[in-house]
Amino acid sequence: MLACSYGLCDKGLETISTTGDTLGNWKQLSPSALHRLDLGLAYGLTDVGTVRESNQDNFFIAPELGLVVVADGMGGHEAGEIASADAIRLLHSFLRASHGDQQSSPGDASDATVPAFHASAFDPVQADPDATWTDATMRAMITLHDAVEFANERMYQTNSANDQADGAGMGTTLTGMWQVAQDGPVFIFHIGDSRLYCFRNGRLNQLTRDQTLYQQALEAGMAEPLPARNLLLQALGPAPLIKPDLQTQAVSPGDVYMLCSDGLYGNSPPEAIAAILARVRDDNLAECCAELVAMAKRDGSRDNITAVIVRCKDA
Repeated sequence: MLACSYGLCDKGLETISTTGDTLGNWKQLSPSALHRLDLGLAYGLTDVGTVRESNQDNFFIAPELGLVVVADGMGGHEAGEIASADAIRLLHSFLRASHGDQQSSPGDASDATVPAFHASAFDPVQADPDATWTDATMRAMITLHDAVEFANERMYQTNSANDQADGAGMGTTLTGMWQVAQDGPVFIFHIGDSRLYCFRNGRLNQLTRDQTLYQQALEAGMAEPLPARNLLLQALGPAPLIKPDLQTQAVSPGDVYMLCSDGLYGNSPPEAIAAILARVRDDNLAECCAELVAMAKRDGSRDNITAVIVRCKDA
């Protein structure tokens, strides 16, 4: 749930109400089932948790695009669950259109016309012989940046139409990974404080940086008391301009990636997360996701909890 002032988004306060057919109709955008991507296998699980009355998290796995996304919505009276679902739909719609792909969507969210971007740009046989890997990577990165901006623009327009001032209204975090071409790098995008981890060679690495006032204070070496952990510096929807964090990640065989909302990691130590991810195999992704959710509940999480695991193919 979202309240913003001085550019900060507080996920603990209810400030707005909305009306519409989607209220009370939270829907998990992807089933909790094994999904086979070029990258490997993926499985997701989301849980309302032990305190909240509704689930404002959502996740989406699109094998045809190599796309995996987690969103943690904010906004009173169920607006958060609308925001998280809309952000994912808008992002997916843009990326699908950029590929000229008419595959099934998690919902009708866009009538935009966007330039075509094709994975063949990464194929040295089909691509322009003068093109380089850097050129293809840059085109994909620009497409991804535009997709995130498009989602924010549409959500901001909705907030404005509902008479919400800048910095107010419904919003959401958005964190995900996108593999444009088989055997190519993974493109990572990030807004807010959901996280993406990589477990590789026995080590857990956090690939995203929390966009929170708390994280900013930690990095600045500020003394106690530190700001509340739920004050976001950025979220999709409340402001007309955003600066998504974008990066590329080279994939190694056997990598395990985990995308999650802050309800999963907020009360649990990294060592406990790593211990579960160390046991991930192709035949136990569902079990490991369930263990992660149970761990968060046991450790005292008071938020919705979402975990998506992607296990890359072995060599």
